[in-house]
Order: sequence, then C-alpha cells, then structure tokens
Amino acid sequence: MADTFKDIKQLYSLAGRNYIVTGGAQGIGFAVTQAICQMGGNVAVLDIRTEPVEAYKSLSSQFNVKTEYFQTDVTKEEDLKSSFEKAIASLGSLDGLVPVAGIVVDKPFVEQTWEKVNRIQQTNVMGTFFATQLAVKQMLKQGTPGSIVLVASLCATQTTPGHRVSGYHASKGAVLMLAKGLAVELAPQNIRVNSISPGYTESDMTRKLREQYPQVIEVMHKVAPMKRIGNVNDLTPAVVYLLSDAAAYTTSADIQITGGLHAGRIEPNSLD
Repeated sequence: MADTFKDIKQLYSLAGRNYIVTGGAQGIGFAVTQAICQMGGNVAVLDIRTEPVEAYKSLSSQFNVKTEYFQTDVTKEEDLKSSFEKAIASLGSLDGLVPVAGIVVDKPFVEQTWEKVNRIQQTNVMGTFFATQLAVKQMLKQGTPGSIVLVASLCATQTTPGHRVSGYHASKGAVLMLAKGLAVELAPQNIRVNSISPGYTESDMTRKLREQYPQVIEVMHKVAPMKRIGNVNDLTPAVVYLLSDAAAYTTSADIQITGGLHAGRIEPNSLD
C-alpha cells in the first residue's frame, strides 16, 4: 500500500488540544506554555508563584486559546492533586503534560544539607513523577493517546564544568530514566513519553548562578562547541515536536539541546 503523506504543518499543530505545564509561570516553563499556545493548544499552568509573569495574561487573547493558572506546590501531594483536578475540570480533557518545575543548588558536595537536597528531590523527582502519574491516569480514564515530555538535563548523563550540583545531577538522572521506563510501560496504551536534556540555557536559574559564581560566566558562554549559551527558542521547538503528531512514532527519546556539549567540550585553556 502506498504511503499516505500528511500535511507537515498539520502534523506539528496542537490546535484544540489540552495541556498541563508545571513550573509554567516563568522562565523555560513559561516559554513552553507560550509555544503550546502559539501552536493552538490550551494550557493549564501549575506553578508555585502567586501570579505568572505579565506576558502570560495576554496569551489567551493573542492566540485564541484557553489558559488557566493554578498556584501549586508540586512537592505537596494534596496540592498537586487538587490543582490537577481543577485543571482537568477547566480544560475538559488532557492530551499532554510537560512537567518543568525544578530547582538547583550550587554548593560543594560536603556542604549540601539534608533539607536542601531533599527539596531538590521532592521538586525535581517526586513532583515530576506524580504530575506524570496524574496525567497518565487521566489519559487512561479517557481512553485516549497522549504525549508527555519530561525535562531532564545534560546533568543527567555527565558532569557540567564550573558547577557543584550533585543533588541536581542525581535528580535529573532519575528524571531521564523515568522517561525511558515509562515510555516502554505506557507504549501499549499509546501514551508516548520522551524527554529533552538542555545544556547551559539562559534562564532565571542560570542567571542566579552567574550572579553567585561569576567565574562560571565564561564557562557557560564558551565551553560548548557552539560557543554560546542556549536560550528558550532552542528548547521549545523540540517540546512542540514531541507533543505533536509529528512525533507519533517517537517514544523513549531524549533530545540533547546543548550546543554540542554532550558530545565534547572546548577545553578551558583553548577558550578565546
């Protein structure tokens, strides 16, 4: 039987579909929210902030989509469940999830505290795990396919020069393997699970690190083979692809968006 070629633009469209983004009120999470809206998707954002960034407020009218905001602490089970229930009630159904909420602490390993490391794991691992579980339960209840895009990191597979983020490394390694394990487990239900692994990316998180440790500025901007730091526009197209029908046969994939840093780095003594 001859192949039936589909309109490539239609394959990438998210029009009329419903998504939840955790950590979507600022930074990379907001960029993901904005990208989904631009592609026609409706979005419910769950974030710990009292209010999202100002630009969030115009997304609905700008792209003719539905947006909802629910202040949520993803480390608290009942808070996460309650917000998910409200989001589903508002959206009506769920087609995909992008759990972006995450934190990092940059300190020498021997100075890391139980409290801080536990907060990293609760946010990055448990928050991602149980947001994903709630999304999958909803998709199974609906009996519909879905797509979940987890946010891992370059830190999931290798060390990053200039940082002391052992707790973050541990958390993102867990997220990466969670994506792979769930992709296999959920494939029979036509629920795809993939991940992206950003390298150094311009965000509130990396700006704070540069303010705290100015010595990493040169590392962030020059150590990757492409000799620049990434930005949200480098990440969001990959998320849209993985959420869309263009990735209908893609699951258990990890897209490394690092400027080549995952393959090799420019040695410090060669920086110019």
